[in-house]
Amino acid sequence: MSDLADLLGFLVRALVADPDAVEVTELEEDDGTVVLELTVADEDYGKVIGRGGRTASALRTVVKAVAARADRRVLVDIVD
Repeated sequence: MSDLADLLGFLVRALVADPDAVEVTELEEDDGTVVLELTVADEDYGKVIGRGGRTASALRTVVKAVAARADRRVLVDIVD
């Protein structure tokens, strides 16, 4: 796993009730964009998404900021 996937996993594990259920899958598209697919326990989706999507947006912002420093594009996808 890359540093981006490790960072996302670290942040999400701090938010959820069941940190052992957190999985981050890293895929790379043809254009070089990194896609991070995040899976958490069913009862933790609300915590990860947050009210109005604010937590999910904040997680995406932090990961994108780190990726931008390395001149990479990243997408964070919360998979249910």
